[in-house]
Amino acid sequence: MNIFRFYLFIFLFISSLSVFSQNKAFIFGKITDEENKPIHLANITAKDQPGGAITDKIGDYRFEIPANTKLTIVISFVGYESDEISVNLSPGEEKRINISLKEVSTDLPPVEIRDKEIRNTSLSRVNPKTISVIPSVSGGVESVIKTLPGVSSSNELSSQYSVRGGNFDENLVYVNGIEIYRPFLVRSGQQEGLSFINSSMVSSILFSAGGFDAKYGDKMSSVLDIQYRKPLEFGGSFGISFLGGEAFIEGITKNRKFSYLLGVRQKSNQSVLSGLDTKGDYQPSFTDVQTLLRYDLSTKTELSFLGHYARNVYKFVPSDRETDFGTFQDAHRVKIYFDGQEKDKFETFFGALSLNHMPNKDLKLTLTASAFKTYERENFDIQGQYWIGRLEADFGSLDDEAAKVIQSEGVGTYLNHARNKLNASVYNIEHKGTLLKSDHFILWGVKYQHEIIDDNVSEWDLIDSAGYSLPNPAYDPGNPNPLHPSFKLFYSLKTDNDISSNRYTAFIQDAWSIKSNNNLTLTAGLRANYWDFNRELIVSPRATVSFKPNWKKDIVLRFSTGFYYQPVFFREMRDMEGVINEDIKAQKSIHFVLGSDWNFYIWSRPFKFTTEIYYKYLDDLIPYEVDNVRIRYYAKNNSHGYAAGIDMKINGEFVKGIDSWASLSIMKTMEDIEDDFYYNYYNIEGELIVPGITFDNAPVDSTKVEPGYIPRPTDQRVNFSLFFQDYLPNNPTWKMHLSLFFGSSLTFGPPNSPKYKHTLRMPAYRRVDIGFSKQLKGENTVLSPKNPFRYLKSVWITAEIFNLFQISNTISYFWITGVNGGQYAVPNYLTPRQLNVKLIVKF
Repeated sequence: MNIFRFYLFIFLFISSLSVFSQNKAFIFGKITDEENKPIHLANITAKDQPGGAITDKIGDYRFEIPANTKLTIVISFVGYESDEISVNLSPGEEKRINISLKEVSTDLPPVEIRDKEIRNTSLSRVNPKTISVIPSVSGGVESVIKTLPGVSSSNELSSQYSVRGGNFDENLVYVNGIEIYRPFLVRSGQQEGLSFINSSMVSSILFSAGGFDAKYGDKMSSVLDIQYRKPLEFGGSFGISFLGGEAFIEGITKNRKFSYLLGVRQKSNQSVLSGLDTKGDYQPSFTDVQTLLRYDLSTKTELSFLGHYARNVYKFVPSDRETDFGTFQDAHRVKIYFDGQEKDKFETFFGALSLNHMPNKDLKLTLTASAFKTYERENFDIQGQYWIGRLEADFGSLDDEAAKVIQSEGVGTYLNHARNKLNASVYNIEHKGTLLKSDHFILWGVKYQHEIIDDNVSEWDLIDSAGYSLPNPAYDPGNPNPLHPSFKLFYSLKTDNDISSNRYTAFIQDAWSIKSNNNLTLTAGLRANYWDFNRELIVSPRATVSFKPNWKKDIVLRFSTGFYYQPVFFREMRDMEGVINEDIKAQKSIHFVLGSDWNFYIWSRPFKFTTEIYYKYLDDLIPYEVDNVRIRYYAKNNSHGYAAGIDMKINGEFVKGIDSWASLSIMKTMEDIEDDFYYNYYNIEGELIVPGITFDNAPVDSTKVEPGYIPRPTDQRVNFSLFFQDYLPNNPTWKMHLSLFFGSSLTFGPPNSPKYKHTLRMPAYRRVDIGFSKQLKGENTVLSPKNPFRYLKSVWITAEIFNLFQISNTISYFWITGVNGGQYAVPNYLTPRQLNVKLIVKF
């Protein structure tokens, strides 16, 4: 009986499998790219059906589907256009389906340069998709720019960056061909708020670290060229995280004449700031609204409007601060108790109206009128009562509390006060044109700009060390007539400046393909700029030649050179005392850039290696000091210098289907300030007795010393950055994104000291941020017809860990002065390890 039951079970089981198989069919085949190379981990799904399949390492797949059912098979992979095919197979039928996927191409505006032609310039293209995945505190396009060669940033709270030895004010930013400005009074990354660029609206990112064309403006370091999207259908996105939220919608009317983009962002980095050494009540609130409207007046004429409003408010009530600093042999602790508060407000308005007309397919004419207004207020009264002591640490313990104070080294009080106000307006009207004629691509433009600046500054610092107000004259025991100097502030600045001026600029440029096969391309242009405030006319010729040898390897060689003059704007012309220098001239830079890029394949995947060697001669420089992101100029053209280095980058598919890259930059920038010197006093034996004496009190027999070339404030010799992406091989909906930064030490010096003393070095900047993402829904996710989430294109949730290794990076120094004149440099540390979670939904 048992044997009979066993055989009956086997019979019924085989029969059920036979019946089941009669309701199934199979498709199989190979998925390749346009070069017939296999695609690993491509997805094969059936619409409105569960399950799916993925390709193996040689691109093969096998997928079981229902028989006698009309199905739509979807084949997709990251970075490629999805393909669809309809099938209806009989029971048990097997059908081979081989598919070749095309790489994704982005529809760009007609004026956008083709990627093929970009290789002939100093510009490099950045994929906008990386903006939403790169882990970053500040977020936005600038987070990606900071990973590029030649770019350095040692402050994760700020979107500002320096390029090849230049400062933050030397970088051009364009959105849809219109130059963008930022607030002027911001002195720290905590205050900065949102960048102008709304990453959800971006379709194209081009960046050049030097040697850029004449069509771009008059700055000495770099250009970032952003193009916003042109909608093809209704869509949008919204996101929320611990740092704020944003929403974006786009659409186009049925007659295709009117399209719109609208983005709203709100950011509050309160959770990040709470981890700083200075404790208190942080209340940052940064909000902006941005729109781009386009209307086709005819098939040849388009009217567009770009508008932006930003309101950045920063309130801070500090309570206390405790910071340990120094070395193991000489460690100190400073404890500060605060009273007072800070209230800052930066409000900006921007609008640009453009009329684009194309009489024919080769000619485009543009007329743009724009206006920028900023209202900035900076108010604070903060008193700090400090105590500093020497530490004796328990080196056998990793607990900071084990460090004991064994000696008191001073107490004191300081009071910082500011009532600063700045109103600025910049108005522009500009005409640009492009003409494609035979082997020539000609561009030209003229612009008139009117500026109105109303600057009111009232700020001072009072330092009281152990009952003595500093600066304090030396104490002379036994003197019957002791000095009774008048009361002096440690630092004071009070000024009221009103400036109204006009600028006139023009350029013309031609890109000439000398050979029909585009092996040799010459791009040459000329810029002119006149400013009526100092009555200065500058002319800047620029040129780039590129050559693609007929080699088996896909290599392009480039050489760029030109004059890159930077006319003075408001901040460069106001000195440390608040006085405007009406005779100040433009800073000058001559670029020599030799570069190459090489496209090649490794593991049957595309890679690109770029290299640029450069030298920049700098003249009529205006020396400056940097504190956090605040730049204070000396307002004199009394320096000359240079910047030289090499930039390298390799990017490609280290992991199949997604790009990663690594950048390495080696750079040196120095300057020689013409009128700086000091005296050394030697005894009769030739021994140095008193070093660094100023001119006023130098003995007659002192030796004059000229410091010569000294490092510039941006002299960061080595920079390395890495952006790496990965996913689970059998489940690509799980992804990892990592960014790594290393920047060698920057220079700094004591306050109110000559520039030649600013040669101290702060510790290197080191940081790793990592994010883990899970796709909850994709475009091909199967949902029931009644499920409301079927209208969503994608849903991602991401967990980010900022400063993964808890490295204490230094952004600047807080100086404490004793009554004897001794100074302690207390480091201002950046953010510690933080966790962020964000949700991004696209529809």
